[in-house]
Amino acid sequence: MIAQLRGRLLEKHPNRVVLDVNGVGYDVHVPLSTFYEMAEPGAEVVLRIHTHVREDALLLFGFATRLELQIFERLIGVSGIGPKLALAVLSGLEPGELVAAIRTANVARLTGIPGIGKKTAERIGLELKDKMASIAPEASAASPPADDSEAVRTDLLSALMNLGYHRPLAERAVNAALANAHGGSFEATLKHALRELAK
Repeated sequence: MIAQLRGRLLEKHPNRVVLDVNGVGYDVHVPLSTFYEMAEPGAEVVLRIHTHVREDALLLFGFATRLELQIFERLIGVSGIGPKLALAVLSGLEPGELVAAIRTANVARLTGIPGIGKKTAERIGLELKDKMASIAPEASAASPPADDSEAVRTDLLSALMNLGYHRPLAERAVNAALANAHGGSFEATLKHALRELAK
C-alpha cells in the first residue's frame, strides 16, 4: 500500500492533483483543505496517502496533514460513508472544526456540509464521537476561540459564501477576522475577513 508520495506537482485542481514521482504521474484525490495549502504546479510537495482498493479500481487519496488523514480514515469506517463522501465532509469544514462538530454531535453544523443529511450527520456523531478524542489535542489549535459569538460567526460566514467564496476558505478568513476584531462591529469584522481573503 502507498502511504506517502513526494514529488513535483504537475496539475492542481480543487478535488485532485497529479504528482510526478520519479517520472510516474500519480492521480490523487484531495479535500479542499489540502488543496488550499498546496504550492503551485512545479513545486515539490509531500502528501500522506490512503490507498483505497476496489475490484475495478485503485484510488489514491492525499492529505497535507496527519490530522486530515486520521479524520478521513475514521469517516470511511462509518457505515454508508465511502471515500468520496468522506472527502466531501473534509472539504466542508476545516479539520479542527470538523473534529469539534463530531465530538459534540453537532448535527446542525454537519448538515451544513453539502451531501450530508440529518441521518448521516447523526450517524457520524454517534459512531465517531468517542473516536475523535485521541486526535482532539492536535485539532484544538485549529478550532476557533471558544468565546467567539456563534451568531456573528454564522452571519460573517454566510456573507462571504454569498460573495462566492468556498466555505473552507471563508471559514479561515472569519476565524482570523474574529481573532483580531476585539469586539468590533459586524461591518468592521467583515472588512477584516475580506482583507484576509485578499492576501
